[in-house]
Formats: sequence, C-alpha cells, structure tokens
Amino acid sequence: MTTLVYEEPERAGGASARDAADLWSCDLVTRSGLVLHIRPVRPEDEALLADFFAHVAPADLRFRFLGGVREVSHERLLAMTRVDHRATEHFLAFADGGKAIVAAAMVACDPSMTKAEVAISVRAEDKHKGVAWEMLRHAARYAQARGVDALESLESRENYEAIELEREQGFVAIPYPDDPTLVLIRKDLRSA
Repeated sequence: MTTLVYEEPERAGGASARDAADLWSCDLVTRSGLVLHIRPVRPEDEALLADFFAHVAPADLRFRFLGGVREVSHERLLAMTRVDHRATEHFLAFADGGKAIVAAAMVACDPSMTKAEVAISVRAEDKHKGVAWEMLRHAARYAQARGVDALESLESRENYEAIELEREQGFVAIPYPDDPTLVLIRKDLRSA
C-alpha cells in the first residue's frame, strides 16, 4: 500500500525548483509495513548521507558506484546534496522518527529531459523490507511527471537482486555494448 501526500505531480514540471522538490515529499508504506518519509535532499544533509553510506553493505556500495568504493568522498557527498531539483533529484527515505536515512534514490535526467538514470541504495539492515521497491516506484513516478520517456539503470550483472526488482516493475534488460560485466535496465515511461 502506498500513501502519498504530495500535490498533483503534473504541477512539478512548471514549478520552481524548490516548489517542485516540495511536491515530492511523501510518506510511503512498504510491503513489510515500514513507513518511509521520502523527501528531496537538502544541502544540510551531507553528514546524514555520509552516515547512511557508512551503513550500506560493501557489495551494495560497489554496485551503486560501479567500482571499488569503500567510503563516499566529501566531493561526491557535496554533489549529491547540492542538486538542482530540475535535471537531477535525490530522494532520501527516513523511517522510525526520521533520525537516519534508510535509503537514497538519485534521478539524473539527460539535457533533453527525455531519458533519466536512477540509482538506489538501501541501508544494510533495511534491505528485504520493500524499501528499494518503493524508492524505485517513487523515482519512476517522479521521472514520468517530469516528462521523461525512459528511465534507466546501469547495473553490474552480479547485482541479481536489483535486476530482478527492476524487471518486476516492468524494466527490460539490454546488453551494455561497452562493458560485458554491465547491463542496462530500461523502462519506457510513455506506456507506463
């Protein structure tokens, strides 16, 4: 069950950056009953985001950044907390009183706003509770409301859980021509 508390998403396309971001704050309930409060990132979230990534499993960090990342750098955290809320949005999910981030979902659109990439991370102790499922649905709704035609995710072929979750939500796997260890997962949002 999903409980949304934002205004009509279609308004996000013409709103100011802050207004558009505010429209996408909501509460969602996962299949396990966990209540998530989702909101766009703010510049002051840097320390919370650093703590969050310190609690993401090492394999999930590797899958999220497609490389050997042990710790997310200050520069990367700055880039993740200072998004424009137009071409790029970064959603944070909080549970249990909102003291710690349990998940993060970044949506980055291409300059034409026709294609967007999504990347999701979940705190290790909050995996397998439906958190990633709801974050992906939220990111897809956001991208669709922004007028994006296709939502994509570049995945390691070893990231079976993410690939399966994306397929369950209507994404299709496409071979990635530049690297056989990767797969491009794409969903056509025009028909969704």
